[in-house]
Amino acid sequence: MITLDELQRSTAEVGDSVHRTTISRILHKSGLYGRVARRKPFLKDIHKKCRLKFATSHLGDAPNMWKKVLWSDETKIELFGNNAKRYVWRKSNTAHHPEHTIPTVKHGGGSIMVWA
Repeated sequence: MITLDELQRSTAEVGDSVHRTTISRILHKSGLYGRVARRKPFLKDIHKKCRLKFATSHLGDAPNMWKKVLWSDETKIELFGNNAKRYVWRKSNTAHHPEHTIPTVKHGGGSIMVWA
């Protein structure tokens, strides 16, 4: 999650002045492109294990059983904080790799939860 300007400044600190388009061209030749980082919930390993356990325990359930489940949805509206887009340099088909995502948490101050 580094910008072209930051890359340009770091090369200038080393002693070589490199233009932004040169840096961009070299990154593109390497297969790296600037893309918006995906936002996804921050899940610890314990959360992943619990979800997998739940999914495997209900794998053989009949479709009629799921009709009895009350489904709900929720959304979080941030009152404060940074919702700006963050760009990452990544290769194709790597959008959901952990190093290319921004983990989100449900609490952090200044947000409203809405359930439907």
